[in-house]
Amino acid sequence: MIDRSNLRLSLRRQSALLGLSRSSLYYRASGESELNLELMRLMDEHYLEHPYKGARRMHVWLNHDKGYSVSLNRIERLYYRLMGLRSLLPGPHTSKRNHEHKVYPYLLRGLKVTRPNQVWQTDITYVAMPRGFMYLTAIIDVYSR
Repeated sequence: MIDRSNLRLSLRRQSALLGLSRSSLYYRASGESELNLELMRLMDEHYLEHPYKGARRMHVWLNHDKGYSVSLNRIERLYYRLMGLRSLLPGPHTSKRNHEHKVYPYLLRGLKVTRPNQVWQTDITYVAMPRGFMYLTAIIDVYSR
C-alpha cells in the first residue's frame, strides 16, 4: 500500500495515513539460517527416538556425537520456543506441597515397632519400558523388612 515512487506524499506521510510505524517500512523477515534448519531437523528426528531428552542433553548430543559447535542458548531457543518440544520427564519441584491442603500429623512419631504386622509401609514408582511405563509398588513390614 506504500508507494515509494510517489513524489507528492513522503514515506513519513504515507505511513502516518495508514497508521503504520515507519520502521515497519524497512523490516525484512529473514527466517532461520540453513544451520538452524538443519539442527531443527536433527533434533526433531532424535526427539522421536528419545522424547525424554531436554535441551541440555540435546545440546550435548549435537556437540559431542554429531560434531556441531553450537551454544546452549541457540539449542534452547530452537528446542523450546521455535519447535515447542518438551521432555517427557517430570520437572523440578514435583513434590512441593500445596499450602491450602490440610497437613495431617505423623502418627508413628515415637512409636516403638516391636513385633511383625504392627506397621506396614508402601511406596510406588514407575519404570520406563520400551512401550510406555510400568508401575512398581512395594509393601513392606517395618519390623521384619
